[in-house]
Amino acid sequence: MTTRPNDELLRRILTETKTIALVGASNKPQRPSNGVMRFLQSRGYRVIPVNPGLAGQTLNGELVYASLRDIPQDKVGRVDMVDIFRNSEAAAKPALEAIEIGARFVWMQLDVVNEPAAAKVREAGLDIVMDHCPAIEYPRLIGGHAEH
Repeated sequence: MTTRPNDELLRRILTETKTIALVGASNKPQRPSNGVMRFLQSRGYRVIPVNPGLAGQTLNGELVYASLRDIPQDKVGRVDMVDIFRNSEAAAKPALEAIEIGARFVWMQLDVVNEPAAAKVREAGLDIVMDHCPAIEYPRLIGGHAEH
């Protein structure tokens, strides 16, 4: 069972993050990943969508990349947080790629928990949150209302 992250960690991630790579981004407005992307953009974050099936398209004003490794950091800048909208098993790959690209934080969405990947992420010195949604935690900890 995953331990609940403390509010101090969640607040630090939300305030120190500027650029988010959202893995599992959907072009369907009714999908949670699309709503969370829009919410985070409305709060001033740059959100880079990652979805191999949509690579090369534009989603909510941002170019979609096939993988985290495909994001050109010379153009986009450093990805601070990787927000993962995949099932628990599939979340391992982007979590480990987050280490490779130099991200600082990994955030697995509601119902997404992968303890073996989380252990590797922590060993690499990154903070990780599992089974939480930044669009829920942001209004609770920073202020404003959730819009999804």
